[in-house]
Amino acid sequence: MQRGLTTSRLGRQNRAQLSALAVLLLITGMAVAGPSGLLAWSENLRLLEQRQKEVQQLTQERNELHNRVALLDPKNTDPDLAGELLRKDLNVVHQDEMVMLLK
Repeated sequence: MQRGLTTSRLGRQNRAQLSALAVLLLITGMAVAGPSGLLAWSENLRLLEQRQKEVQQLTQERNELHNRVALLDPKNTDPDLAGELLRKDLNVVHQDEMVMLLK
């Protein structure tokens, strides 16, 4: 009777140790190959650099648009920009002007 009790106790201990080992292996696997693990680190850095370049480009575009808006201020419109927009958007030209389209 004593022997059966110790084998069942050892069996429970072995199952508990195997379960703990499986959990540790799963955690280690996620730390290495998971979505935020070591293998994904370089991909995340590449994406970060790509997004920083995109933000820089969008900031430049925003600044250019801000400049155009400032030039189109109704109180002080830039005559060159107003003429350019009239010619481009409304096809308005003087009779003595010749338009050359460049690609």
